Parts: sequence; structure tokens; C-alpha cells
Amino acid sequence: MSASKSSTPLPPSMPLTAEAPAEGACVKLELPEPGLAVLVLDPPHRTLAVLDVPLLRDLALRVTELEARRDLRGLVITGRSAREFAAGADLDALEALRTPADVESSVRWVHALFARIAALPLRKIAAVGGAVPGGAYELSLCCDAILATDAPETRIGLPETQLGILPGWGGADRLPRRVGVATALEAILSGKLYPAAQAKKLGLVDRLCARENLRAIAADLALGRERLPRRSRGWKGWLLDRNPLVGNFLARAAKRAVLAKTHGHYPAPLAVIPLITSAPHTPLSRMAAREAAAVTPLITGSVAKNLIAIFRSSEESKRIARKASGPVIERAAVIGAGVMGAGIARLLAEKQIRTRLCDLAPEALDRAVLEHRDEVKKKLAQRRLSRSEADAAIDALDAVRGTHGLGRCQLAIEAVAEKLEVKRKVFLSLAAQMPADGLLATNTSSLSVDAIAEGVPHPERVLGLHFFNPVKAMPLVEVVRGRQTSEECALRAAALVLKLGKTPVLVRDVPGFLVNRVLGPYLDEAVRLLELGADVSRVDAALVRFGMPMGPYALLDEIGLDIAGHAGDSLAAAYGARMATSQALRKLVTPQRLGKKTGFGLYRHERGKKPVPAEDLATLRTSDAAASWSDEKIVDRLILPLVNECWRCLAEQVVASERELDLALIFGTGFAPFRGGPLRYAASVGAELVRKKLQAIAGEPDVAARGAGAERFRPA
Repeated sequence: MSASKSSTPLPPSMPLTAEAPAEGACVKLELPEPGLAVLVLDPPHRTLAVLDVPLLRDLALRVTELEARRDLRGLVITGRSAREFAAGADLDALEALRTPADVESSVRWVHALFARIAALPLRKIAAVGGAVPGGAYELSLCCDAILATDAPETRIGLPETQLGILPGWGGADRLPRRVGVATALEAILSGKLYPAAQAKKLGLVDRLCARENLRAIAADLALGRERLPRRSRGWKGWLLDRNPLVGNFLARAAKRAVLAKTHGHYPAPLAVIPLITSAPHTPLSRMAAREAAAVTPLITGSVAKNLIAIFRSSEESKRIARKASGPVIERAAVIGAGVMGAGIARLLAEKQIRTRLCDLAPEALDRAVLEHRDEVKKKLAQRRLSRSEADAAIDALDAVRGTHGLGRCQLAIEAVAEKLEVKRKVFLSLAAQMPADGLLATNTSSLSVDAIAEGVPHPERVLGLHFFNPVKAMPLVEVVRGRQTSEECALRAAALVLKLGKTPVLVRDVPGFLVNRVLGPYLDEAVRLLELGADVSRVDAALVRFGMPMGPYALLDEIGLDIAGHAGDSLAAAYGARMATSQALRKLVTPQRLGKKTGFGLYRHERGKKPVPAEDLATLRTSDAAASWSDEKIVDRLILPLVNECWRCLAEQVVASERELDLALIFGTGFAPFRGGPLRYAASVGAELVRKKLQAIAGEPDVAARGAGAERFRPA
């Protein structure tokens, strides 16, 4: 852009690519009636507007034009439709910022642009719909009022801390002034995108309207035909927000909560807290300098780069799922009303997919239906569902004894006992009832999809949909392709997973698939550390400090000692000595001692109390070799065999890429997100150093004594 057309020419840190649209093409200036200007974010090179360099360039150009006019009274900033406004900042541009000077100049340039918008002597209305995250919401905050559609797709907020950065275009300063310090802390630290009704209640937006009325009401507000909503925090603003003592108290409380949750691994929440709490009594003139100074080390740091990579991987998985060409799944059946089957059926019904839950046990069916209704009512009370959505979700679940009436189902998911003969029998029964193009999916975690599909007509429609427990909380679903599973069926299943609000990852049909396969060595090494005299609490604490959501022993109790043992045996049978498991836990397992579900495992779990290690774990000890190990050595002994198995999975093309593997391990096991996944972690340590460490562990006396079992540590 030439300096003659804009008072804020682009800095060198924001270069335009050769493919950038012509100047002015990304932001349209419309003059629909006297006194009113409408800026439409409509970049021709994007399916969804993104605040990238071309759009920001054109926004600056249009602001310059508006500054020169004297015939305008109102301004509306909106998207190309009522269903979309804009995404946040361009992640490609963010990652291209290599030096602190580049970051600071870019942040200050956008701040200057947004300040010019805020200073326009017009009544400014942001008219938004769809997702309004991050930079898009910060642009809206420059206006006098924000009008949002009340549609289900509307989501508003500042999610930057989830990407390892902070709202650096004015959000950390403007939002506390709008909604108060306490609400701004919750909104920014959580990174939530709020539904329209909740955003209105919290004050993030000023008014809601139907989609079809967005432009008309925005014009009336901008021209004064309808009064602007008046925002005032009243005495609370003066007493709470502008009181430094209250701000310091809130800052300390927020910092304690953040550290308890993140253990200091994520710098962004800690960096943004003082900006938020001091914003109401800090001059706006200092806003750009404060935010630029805070965000610069974050953007150039490893945590943000890793979290942004995870976000990109998740978005890429969604794009793959959207390639499905078959009919959308609207009717489904779930066979088995146990914990997993009931959870899957409830999830399907909540997304208004007509679902038939089948089981022979009426008490299991009754329990599943009651739990579904309770969950829906809870979400209705929390305003996470509308009344019509709640009613539709309850109506969508139908519980029946036996498996009948499935002739119109487009998908059936079996979640019965982990026995091959039982699953084959179920699949043959389903195949006889369902249409030839109906998908047959198994939720097995240990059996072969190909083996289950044997003898089933049209085996190209048989696949695995491996949900993780608890179904409603775990974000990953492994879409398992057998040798005969068609590409179209796999993509249709992935599209369904996406509709359910989960992230699909396509994996090959190998024993353990991906997540359970690489988790096996990690958990088995933890059991072996017990035999070497390691302390349960200390090992779990070391892995939490590393960044895992819980330690390996807490995870074993969560999974169930019986289920973990069965999975370990399956892996050992499939992969031989390298997956051979310690038999130590078998000495502890009884029907009353299966982990958290029975209240007793490696820990004692009592309601309302912190779990405490079981008193008899010392009976498993065969030596004291690990009692004095450093945290680093403990972490290496558990994490490096996991990394090694990941390398093997990549070589065997269990997944298509490193990106998908890291995403699956983060979403499926909670592997330290700030480290970017096991493969990015290994790359940060250095592949050669990881190899040397593995070789050194293979030579340790207890590992060497395993004979062929030491193969686990042979570098892949």
C-alpha cells in the first residue's frame, strides 16, 4: 500500500504475498442510504474472512476513506453474510514473525488501525454472526456496540490463551473495561467461545437479533433510529474494577488457579493476568505498548508454536472429514447399553441423530435413558442447549430390547463384550437387517476390524469407531480402516465424528490401533518401576510436572486394572517380547480391586477425599533400584518407549503423518500439549539424543535381564 492512500502503511514485518488480492478487494465499502457506511469483510481469496495482511491492508484503506468524509453519521462493520463475520488473526502470518522486533511492529500497526476505527466520529456498530473469535472480536470491541445473531452457530470470545498467546490487539484492555475484571479474567483465561445468549448475559455483546434482521437493525442503531444499548458497570465499576487493591487480589487468586491447573507450563495465562486486572485504571494510550510487550515473547516461544501446530492439525482433520461424499447420517443404532454404548448413544441423540439403543437388559436401557435425560436437562439449565434442542435430543433416543427395527438405520455401532465370536454374531445379524450401504462400526479397543468383518456381506462398509472413555469428555475418535474398508465409508464415518463434536483420526487396523498401542509400553514401564521400588506418588507427580494430565498409576486406576491387563495381554500376543508385560499387577487384582470404579486399585478412592496410595504396594517390590532415581530418569524410562513406539507406528503407516500422530496422542492420552505431541517433543530433544538415551536404558541391568523384552528400547 502506498503512503498516499493510507496514513498507516504496512510495516516490513507484514509483507504481502504475490497471490494477495488487488488493493481494496477484501473490504467492500457500501453506502446503502444517506449518512450510513457499511464495511463488509469479504476477501475473494478466502472462504471465511481471516484478519490476514491483505484484509488488514484494505481495512486501513477504507478507514482512510471514512476519515476523509463529512457526510456520514453511522458505520456498520459486518461479514459477507449473517452466518459469518471473520476468523481471528492469520496463523501463517503469526508463525512468520521470527524476531521480537517483527512481532512488536505488527502488533503496534494493528493497534494503530483499531484505534483509528475507535476514533471515527461515527456511531459504530459491529454486526456479527457465526464464529467471532480472537482478532475478529477485538475488531468488534472497537465499535460503540456489538449486535449479534441469536443463531446456534454464533460463538464469541477470545481463545488466544488456548494457542499459547494472548489477545494482543486490544482485547486484554478493552474487554475488562466492557464487562469488568472478574468476567474478563474468566473469558480470557478459559479461552471459551460463548453462545450468543451467554455472551449477551455476560456483556460481551450488547444486543441479539434474528439472522434476517441483522443488517436492518444494525443500520437503525448506527443512524440513531433505534437507541444504542447503554452499557454501565455503575458503582461496581468504580468500587471493584478501578480499585488497585481489588485488582491485586483478583490477580493473585487467578495466578494461583492457573498454576494449580497448568503447573507453570503455559506462560500466556500468567502474562495476561496483570494486563486484565490493571486495564480499568491504565490509560488507553498505553494499551499498545503493554500488549505488544506481553505478547512478543509468547509468539516467538516454543509453547505457542506447538499449540498452534495442534490447532492446525485439528483443523486439517476436520477438512479431511468434510470430503465425505455419501449421504449424511441421520439414523443410527448402538448395540450394547454398557458404559461405552450408552455414552455413544447419548452423544448421537444429543446431536439430534435418531438413535436406537439396543440391549437385552432392561435395567441397562432404563439407566441409559435416565442418564441421557439428566444430562440434557443439565445442559438446558446451563443454557448450553435451547428448549427446542433439548426436547429434540430427548426424543432422538429410543431404547429397545433386542436388535430389531433397524431397516432404516444408516449406521450401527456395536459396543458389546470384547469377544470376537460375539461381535461377529452381532455384525452378521446387523448386516441381515440394515441396507447394503449402511455402515457397520465396532467400538472395539483390542480386536481386529478385519477379523470382525469376516463373513459379513459388503465388508467395505465395516470399520472401527474407537471412542475413548468417558465418551462425552474425550475429544478423539480413532476411525479404523480395515483392509477392505472403502475410502468413502471411512470419510462418512469421520464426518459423523466431526458432527458429534469430536476430532477424527484415520488409523490402520493393527493391534491396539494407535493410541492404546503406544500407551502400552508407557503403562507397563510404570508397573515395572513399582517392582524397582519407585514411589507411586512421586512417579505420578513427576509425570504431571512433565505435562501429562495425570500420572501413570492414576491413569491405570482410571482405565481399570482389569481392562489395562487385558489390553496388555492383547498387545503382547500381537507384538511379542517387546510388548511383554509385567505380571506384578495380577497379584493385586480382585473383583473388589479394579481401580477407581471399585474405589480401590493402586490408590484408595474415597468420596470427597484425595486418593492415597494403597498400603500394600511394597509387596510388589523386588529391588530398591528406582527409589533414588531423578525425575528426569523416571520420565525418560516411561516417555521414551512411548516415543519409540510412535516412530514404529509412523514407519508402518498406522497414521498418515507425524501431525496426525501427535494430534491423536494429545487428544487421546492428554500428552503434554505444550510440548506439541511425542514426535515434536522428540524433535525438540533431538533424535540423536533420544537414540542414545534409549540405548543406555536398554543396557540397564533390569532391562537387559528381560532378554528379548529389551527390544522395546531398541531405537526404531
